[in-house]
Amino acid sequence: MSLENFFKPKSIAVIGASRHKGKIGYTIFKNLLTRYGKKVYPINPKAKSILGVKCYPSVLSIKERIDLAIIAVPAKIVPLVLEECGKKGIKNVVIITAGFSEVGNEAGEEKLIKIANKYDIRFIGPNTLGILDNYSNLDCIFVPEEKMKRPKKGNISFISQSGALAVALLDQVAKEGYGISKFISYGNATQTDESDLIEFLAKDKNTKVIAWYVEGIKNAKKLMKILKKVKKPTIAIKGGKTEEGKKAALSHTGSLAGSYEIYKGFFKQFGIIEVENLRELFLAAKALEYYGKNNGKRIGIITNGGGFGILTTDKVSTLKLKMAEFSEKTKKSLEKKLGYMINIRNPLDLLGDATTDRYKIALDTLMKDKNVDMIIMVLISQLPTLEKLKSIFEGIKIRKPVLLVSDCENKEIKQIEKKYRIPCFSYPEDAVIAAKAIA
Repeated sequence: MSLENFFKPKSIAVIGASRHKGKIGYTIFKNLLTRYGKKVYPINPKAKSILGVKCYPSVLSIKERIDLAIIAVPAKIVPLVLEECGKKGIKNVVIITAGFSEVGNEAGEEKLIKIANKYDIRFIGPNTLGILDNYSNLDCIFVPEEKMKRPKKGNISFISQSGALAVALLDQVAKEGYGISKFISYGNATQTDESDLIEFLAKDKNTKVIAWYVEGIKNAKKLMKILKKVKKPTIAIKGGKTEEGKKAALSHTGSLAGSYEIYKGFFKQFGIIEVENLRELFLAAKALEYYGKNNGKRIGIITNGGGFGILTTDKVSTLKLKMAEFSEKTKKSLEKKLGYMINIRNPLDLLGDATTDRYKIALDTLMKDKNVDMIIMVLISQLPTLEKLKSIFEGIKIRKPVLLVSDCENKEIKQIEKKYRIPCFSYPEDAVIAAKAIA
C-alpha cells in the first residue's frame, strides 16, 4: 500500500481537535489549517466550531471523502474512532495517542491491527509525534511553532522512533540552517515500521539522504530485503546500546533493543553509516546531501592557520581516514607557484597572510591531484589579507568533495555554499566527521 496519502492528502480529519490552546488536538488542527491549505475537518462531539471551522461529531458525519485521519484522543477510545475511520473508507491514519505497548498494553495494539486489517487501513503509530513534509507543507506535529522551530526545505529525511528526541533535534537543526524534506515519527511501529518508511523514502524524489534514529527493528528479514535495493545514503544512530539503555527502550516505544554488536554488524553489512550522537547524524547528513557516497579516504587539507591544520590532521587520524600523499606533479606545481613562501606538504599551510589568489592556486592544484579524494579547506575569513572570498572558486571545476571550515554566518561564505554547493562547518572536527560519512 502506498504511503503517498500520508504526505499529500486532499482532505484531512483531525479526530480529537480541541478549542483549547495548549491541547495536542488544538496544535495539530491549527498547524494543518494554517500551513497545509487543503480541506481540514475538526472532529469533536463537544464543539460546534474550532478556529472558525465547522466541527463534526464523527468522521461518519462528513459527506466528503477523507484521505487522511489524525487521531489524538485518549487510548481507550482509539479503537472506536479507528473503526469509524474504517467505516468511512479512510485508508491512511496517524495515531498520535500513547498508552499502548510502551506501557504494557499489547492487547490494545493487537486490537488496532485487527481493525486495520478488517478495513484495509494503513496507520503510523501509535505513540507518535506526527509527520512533517516541507514540500507539501503538511505538518501534524503536535508541538506549536513557537516552541519548536520548523527546519527549512531541504533534501534530508529523518525517521525516528522517539518523538521527544526529534522535537529537540528538529528545533536545533532549524536554528543551524539545515534543510529537511520529510520528518516521520513512527513511535511503536505497530503496523507501519522502519522498513516501510525507508522503502518509501528511497523512492521519494525530494529525499537525497535518509537519517534514522532506531531503538529496535520490528522485522529484520523484511528490512534486509529492502536495504539491498536502497541506493541513497542512509545514516543511523542506535538507541539502547547498553543493558540499561535496552530497558529504557522497552518502556519507551515497546522495542526490544537487542544486542548492539548484532546491530553494528547489520549496519555495516548493508552499508548504513552509523554515527555516535545526534550532532554527528546531521553533520553526516549535510555532507551526504551535497555529495553522496564517495568511497575515497585520502584527505587533502588547505589552511591559513597552522593550529587548525594540526587539529584537522589529528581528527583524520582518529577516524581512520588517510592524509593524502601529494603527487610529484602537484608538489612541483606548488613549489613553482608557492614554494618560495610555504612548505609543500599535507596539511598545506598557506600561512596567516594567505590571499585569495594563494587559496585559488592550492585548491585548483589539489583538485587535479588523483591522490586526493577529498579536500578540507580551512578558511579563517576574519584575517585582513582575505578579500573577495568567492573568487577562490571562480573558474574551478569541483570534481571532488570540498568541505569548508569557516565562519558559516559570513555573508560571502553563505553565498559560496549556495552557489558552488560546498558545505560549511564551524569546526575542523565537524568537517572530518562529515568526510568520514562520505568516505
